[in-house]
Amino acid sequence: MSGTSTTAEKHETDTENASYLLEVKNLRKYFPIHGGVLSRVIGNVKAVQDISFGVKRGEVVGVVGESGSGKTTAGRTLLKLLEPTAGEIWFDGVDITKYSRHQMLTYRRRMQTVFQDPSSSLNPRMRIEDIVGEALTIHKLAHGEEKKEKVATLLKRVGLSTSHMRRFVHEFSGGQRQRIGIARALAVDPDFIVADEPVSALDVSIQAQVVNLLQDLKDEFGLTLLFIAHDLSVVEYVSDRVIVMYLGKIMEIAPARELYLNPFHPYTEALLSAVPIPDPKKKRERLIVKGDIPSPINPPSGCVFRTRCQIAVPECAKTVPTLEEVSPGHFKACLRR
Repeated sequence: MSGTSTTAEKHETDTENASYLLEVKNLRKYFPIHGGVLSRVIGNVKAVQDISFGVKRGEVVGVVGESGSGKTTAGRTLLKLLEPTAGEIWFDGVDITKYSRHQMLTYRRRMQTVFQDPSSSLNPRMRIEDIVGEALTIHKLAHGEEKKEKVATLLKRVGLSTSHMRRFVHEFSGGQRQRIGIARALAVDPDFIVADEPVSALDVSIQAQVVNLLQDLKDEFGLTLLFIAHDLSVVEYVSDRVIVMYLGKIMEIAPARELYLNPFHPYTEALLSAVPIPDPKKKRERLIVKGDIPSPINPPSGCVFRTRCQIAVPECAKTVPTLEEVSPGHFKACLRR
């Protein structure tokens, strides 16, 4: 395509020149497969493969894709909840890739997460006061009555009551549990939060409440968010930019409105065609992606999406497409589009 940047290097250069709080460069996360009598490594699950992107201060970046696309693994790896196999993770100008657990303690306060399933991420044996206040104790931010007051303030801010402080997790609904998880993440005044499918386990009406809460908190606390989800309508509503992932790779990056109005990658088009339209009189042409997502143990050569792509050509099996800028801030990884 004429007038476009040629490679991912252009994308990475733009990333370096921008005011990014978080920069990820050529990040990989492989999980080794052991086998045989000596339990040697006989293969790898290639969950995340050479992804590069940045998140600006105060920005909400959505990450979408099918189950198995590597969204959650990417989020946990950039937080160093999982150790990266290769690549760089720059947070506020510092490469934290090789930092030890002790060195990461300072950054743990600045980088928090809200997990997908609030039921499994909250300790059922602890009272809410202790769950939310635990990080305050670990980071030596508050003790005694001061800690109780801060926990009470946080619970009120996320729409809960101070009377909930002495209760246990099983006494709350799913939406309330997720609010507790958000309060726990906010307790240490973080700069950056990875919200890993925070509304996928909730009813639709509760989803809207939690999404609106996250937006309000983002504005109030000046948060930077990486919002991981498979619901594209939710992602469009909350995100400034959107990253589309498939089988551990980035297929497309664009401003949210631009992506939804003018998708370039055939995988993005297929995802968007599945989003319901609220008007029953309107119909959207479905683009059916045939087959299942391939195994990350042995991903396809060339473009990883080619085995399910309707416009694939023989060249797609030989060449790995790089992110190419097709319009300002809009990048795609496709040889044909």
